[in-house]
Amino acid sequence: MAKTRYLVESIVEDLKAKMVFVGGPRQVGKTTLARELVAAHFKETAYFNWDKKSERVKMMAAEWPASAQLIVLDEIHKYRAWKRFVKGEFDTHRDKYRFMVTGSARLDIYRKGGDSLQGRYHYYRLHPFSIAELAGLPVPSLEPFKELTLPSGDQKEAFQLLEKRGGFPEPLFAGSDRTLRRWHNERNERLFREDIKDVEFVRDLGNIQLLSDMLPGRVGSLLSANSLREDLEVSHRAVSHWLDILERFYYHFRIRPFTWSKIRSLKKEPKLYLWDWSEVPDEAARFENMVASHLLKLVHWLTDREGYKADLYFLRDTAKREVDFLVAVAGKPWFAVEVKSQSEHLAPMLPYFRDRLAVPFCYQLLRKPGVDKISGGVRIVSADKFLAALV
Repeated sequence: MAKTRYLVESIVEDLKAKMVFVGGPRQVGKTTLARELVAAHFKETAYFNWDKKSERVKMMAAEWPASAQLIVLDEIHKYRAWKRFVKGEFDTHRDKYRFMVTGSARLDIYRKGGDSLQGRYHYYRLHPFSIAELAGLPVPSLEPFKELTLPSGDQKEAFQLLEKRGGFPEPLFAGSDRTLRRWHNERNERLFREDIKDVEFVRDLGNIQLLSDMLPGRVGSLLSANSLREDLEVSHRAVSHWLDILERFYYHFRIRPFTWSKIRSLKKEPKLYLWDWSEVPDEAARFENMVASHLLKLVHWLTDREGYKADLYFLRDTAKREVDFLVAVAGKPWFAVEVKSQSEHLAPMLPYFRDRLAVPFCYQLLRKPGVDKISGGVRIVSADKFLAALV
């Protein structure tokens, strides 16, 4: 039986009034979410996958089963005019069917269809499993600018499992290093040979694959497109285009420095992280990536479900003072997070930026369990406990 995902109740509620689009990386669990978890709330569901010819033919002929309540269209973004098609079907049948669209690309930014779908859908980004979700904790009631409620117990086992295997369902629950290695190879091969090739016009698929091979070693560092361009011996424009493609297909995500008049902030290079942190070879960088992924899941939840304008940044000024992460809502700092593998000594840059930006809450996260104390107004706490307070 599929493990309940954090988006199910929200999707079922939103389907009463609008279409629901769900984007996310390949093999993050979108099909299971649609076919089993959401479908369980409807008497009958009809599922169509664009990659299967027989289902694609029925989809384009709009042969919807009369008895179905929910129509699921998977990977339809590979059809050039998909937005116009979906809009027409929804407008024609909205009183009879509920429509759910899933895809391995960012469905909110594809403009290859014709008419706009504005006002007809809600969009969710499905993330890998997090500590709270793996532990079966309820989705917390989060209110921006209030202190996070950290659970009383620890989640050491969930943390260790996720840090090693990542949050994607198949390798996470298989319990085998061999499965993880094979899954990495197969997933990335299909990403390039099927997903990207089907949607994007890329002349040099080999080089974009080489680029993806370089990125795990650059996690957590300032990302220089110039450096990548030199290594690949291609143009800056090509590297930038390839990075955008990989981001659209949920291979990586970038966070940018927070800019504010009260600090002389860095204004250019972002930092890069992978959606699958288990690919990151360096232990410290993998830990930082895991924290970044949990925080991104939080800001996407606040945006997609709660309607807040939430964003994830890092802090760095021209004097190279830096804090790993800042969560902001409507451009206003909410809380800052510094990631330290072991040291319980207060990182001096946290109070520095807190005072200048009036950051309400600051946290310093450690890999080791059993730590929770206050130092200089900063909560120094084990990562497993802090991350369990998120979505």
